[in-house]
Amino acid sequence: MISLAYIVLTTFVIALIAFVGVFTLAMKEHLLNKILLVLVSLSAGALMGGAFLHLLPEAVESSEGGDILGFVLVGFILFFIIEKVLHWRHCHKGKCDVHTFQYMNLIGDSVHNFIDGLIIAASFIVSIPLGITTTVAIAAHEIPQEIGDFGVLIYGGFEKKKAILLNFAVALTVVIGGIVGYLISNSVEQAVVFLIPFAAGGFIYIAATDLIPEIKKELNIKKSMATMLVFICGILIMWLIKIVFGG
Repeated sequence: MISLAYIVLTTFVIALIAFVGVFTLAMKEHLLNKILLVLVSLSAGALMGGAFLHLLPEAVESSEGGDILGFVLVGFILFFIIEKVLHWRHCHKGKCDVHTFQYMNLIGDSVHNFIDGLIIAASFIVSIPLGITTTVAIAAHEIPQEIGDFGVLIYGGFEKKKAILLNFAVALTVVIGGIVGYLISNSVEQAVVFLIPFAAGGFIYIAATDLIPEIKKELNIKKSMATMLVFICGILIMWLIKIVFGG
């Protein structure tokens, strides 16, 4: 029961990181509009960095010869199908008030947060110190990603307050993942082996087909260079987190 209490407490703290976007509520509308593409660029870089520097290496380490690339491809294809379904449901006759990539980002985040919860649970089951260390590492990469994710939701058409609430609702899947991980502790490793590369495929799809094309729409050379640098910074942040926390 001690492990479960730690798991629930730490995963809920991770979920609260979703509120880092609250600071933008104090921004004036014109200022927020100016930095939205920057936040989209940050999110794209964080997603690519998270997929290639964190999720895929972790998947390879955990797989013991499993078909990792196959799971990545399944994730990529499934996210493509989901986006097509969302487009058919929400965009009729060329009218689309909220872009489908907003929903894709929420779905991808849900899967990722659920996996984080499973990983936290597995760590605490091994030992409390390992669980705390794992939680700190996950929190470190969640902060820049959540800021970027909030910008993506605003950029696609959601109001600020709705974006905050949706971000938090999605973040709560980390708590669900933690509880599920505790309940299926005997088989959590097998689940993670599939889910991690699946999430990586989803992240690559969202960044490459939804967010990067939005960045490419910027025609001003200076602004294009700035967004490109922010995109690279998103990747570098994930790389630094990997170096510092080793995860």
